[in-house]
Amino acid sequence: MRVTNAPMYRKYSSSVNDVHSKLNKAMNKISSGAAYEAAADNPLAYYQGKKMDHQYQDVESKLQLMSDVQNRIYQQELGARSIQSLLSKAKNTDLEYILNGTNNVDMTTVGTIHSSLLQKQQSIVNTLNAQYENFYIYGGNDLSTAPFTMSGDGKTLTFSHQFPGDNQATKVVLNMKPNAAGDGYGFEVDLNASVEGKNNATFQDQEAALKAIQTAMTERGYVDLGYGTIDDKTTLLDTFTGGFNVLTGLNADKAAALTPTQLLDALNNSAVGLMGQAIAATETYLDDGDLKKYSGYLGGVMDEMTLTEDKISNVYSDLGTKYSLIDTTEDRLKDIKNGLIEQYKDKLGADPYESIMEMFSFQQSYNASLQLSSKLMESSLFNFIS
Repeated sequence: MRVTNAPMYRKYSSSVNDVHSKLNKAMNKISSGAAYEAAADNPLAYYQGKKMDHQYQDVESKLQLMSDVQNRIYQQELGARSIQSLLSKAKNTDLEYILNGTNNVDMTTVGTIHSSLLQKQQSIVNTLNAQYENFYIYGGNDLSTAPFTMSGDGKTLTFSHQFPGDNQATKVVLNMKPNAAGDGYGFEVDLNASVEGKNNATFQDQEAALKAIQTAMTERGYVDLGYGTIDDKTTLLDTFTGGFNVLTGLNADKAAALTPTQLLDALNNSAVGLMGQAIAATETYLDDGDLKKYSGYLGGVMDEMTLTEDKISNVYSDLGTKYSLIDTTEDRLKDIKNGLIEQYKDKLGADPYESIMEMFSFQQSYNASLQLSSKLMESSLFNFIS
């Protein structure tokens, strides 16, 4: 019976392919740094590695989000400090100057102070409309609408905010007017100009309009950055600080507890409200020249400015605490990340030296197989010709 060399060649070819496959696997191990390519290589180690990989991706996503949140909080803190500084300068530079000696006798000087107060008030509003990466940092849930506008005369403040689910922004217009007693000034809601974003209709009354402001002040932006529990959102970091929260020095919890009357008082004693009162009083003094009335009223405004400065300092102190907390959490997450890398190397990482030696071993085997194959082919061809 004639026996051919075909079975031998097939077996030999299979052996060469097997060596070549092992060589490729060894080369992949060096390039990837992974000891195993599939679960079948080592099921237990493979799935432990998958678990670590998911943990690593979670930490990495939090670190990326953390940088954005930290930068936004930093901008909020800078803005709060700037607003406090402007309020302090208005009190200690403009108002104190105009109340000292005979500085208030010259109406030209009083007019200059009036202009200076208007400029500082507008600067506060501009600060409240600050953006970070095209998002309004004091907008709360609404990152795309400029929260505030101020009229040129410093008497009309418009708050705009699009609440979730509304198709347009709610607008609340506050006008600075003399109070009923005629001995001071305060905000009143302009019901003709204020509009609800939900149904594009005017508010029924002032209380409803103030409720919209209060709702905006109590918005929260909880973010899971690696501490607290997602099941209890109050343990997570609140990244929202609304414009009115900065102006009044009230956080979301304190704002939620206010009655409409208390909220209106808080708005009047806010940085913008007090500046508006000083502007209105100065304008009245320019008209009637009643120095006694003017001096008495400004003295009260300056006292309230001091209190509001302290409240705003609490706001940026709280923001600074959040910033530091993110710093600490970031360091901890980086430690976790590095620990996961080391664990991954121990469980699934390939030893570089062993991998290289293994590759060279398979490379030599493969080269020897190719040389032997060449000899066999030569021998077979010679026999065929013979």
